[in-house]
Amino acid sequence: MKYAILCYHAENVVCAWSKEHDDAVMGKLAVVQERRAKMGQLGPVARLMPTTAATTVRKDNDPAVVLDGPFAETKEQLLGFFVVDCGSLEEALDFTRELAEVNPGGAYEVRPIGYFHDWSAGS
Repeated sequence: MKYAILCYHAENVVCAWSKEHDDAVMGKLAVVQERRAKMGQLGPVARLMPTTAATTVRKDNDPAVVLDGPFAETKEQLLGFFVVDCGSLEEALDFTRELAEVNPGGAYEVRPIGYFHDWSAGS
């Protein structure tokens, strides 16, 4: 089963990290990621740009409205995600716990992925 691990944190905190601190956190995360990649469990991983770079398409009425920035005002923002292939939810949670050990603060949301169509398969 594939799971999405969504990474949340207060963007103002993470964006205030020094380059050295950010590099150290990313280095620790890379160690965890490399181990899972060697196990064949790690799919796409992405770090999202700040919400100030976001554009939202809001479709409450016709036509859709394009807005600068994020739609929701929250204390924590979605900062990135992992796609993992694990045999069970518990295995996905084990990986998430490893990520949490090396990444200060924030929260992780783990969700099973349901596919409509796998476009990467070429058909």
